[in-house]
Amino acid sequence: MYAEERHEAIAGLVRSHGRIAVSDVASTFGVTTETVRRDLAILERAGLLRRVHGGAVPTTALALAEQGLADRDVAQATQKDRIARAALDLVPDSRGSLLLDAGTTTGRLAALLPTDRDLLVITHAVPLAARLAGCPGIALQVLGGQVRGSTQAAVGPDTVQALSDLRADVVFVGTNALRPGYGLSTPNSEEAAVKRALVRAGRQVVVLTDSTKIGQENLVRFAAMDAVDVVITDDGVADDDVRALQDDGVEVVVA
Repeated sequence: MYAEERHEAIAGLVRSHGRIAVSDVASTFGVTTETVRRDLAILERAGLLRRVHGGAVPTTALALAEQGLADRDVAQATQKDRIARAALDLVPDSRGSLLLDAGTTTGRLAALLPTDRDLLVITHAVPLAARLAGCPGIALQVLGGQVRGSTQAAVGPDTVQALSDLRADVVFVGTNALRPGYGLSTPNSEEAAVKRALVRAGRQVVVLTDSTKIGQENLVRFAAMDAVDVVITDDGVADDDVRALQDDGVEVVVA
């Protein structure tokens, strides 16, 4: 196969699969990983894909738009349930405090929180607050701000300021994208500002993300990987990504 033919085939794989790994492409075409990386560099310069750690994604993976909350809730639902159950192991003991980010996976965790201990739960997410209000054993604190329709989460200067005065035992944060070596990102700058403040407000930072978001980037980075202690994801995560996250000093829990 000529190099030009291989380039066309690789571009087709990215379009059809959404993400390719360097090692898989090398095996498919019987070439070295160094050759594949050179191929990806050429294709990236041509605007046909975007290189990420360990592989490549379509150029559209650098997203500028967000799905609505209902759409995101049904996506990867089984994986999100497993991630939420695994996150229970990191919920503080009695008299502990936790911050819950907005999101569909954190929402599943909220539904599973134990009621046999005294917990202070702080959130800026309207659906999570509604779910937790009145739950025995949970003292709920809701952060104010302007509520965004697409995420039903409070954002803005008031929300960020309130978080700057807090220091919780654990923060459970969601993300639209996570790339090893780079960090966590989201399409909206207001959401990013709140997430950045959430990360800073936790003694332990736990990211809940399904594996489809790993290796991706969005418009606004809100945390580098060195700000993260634990990533909980599902068993669809690539081995290369697990190793890369561990190289970043992050504990990886596969649910």
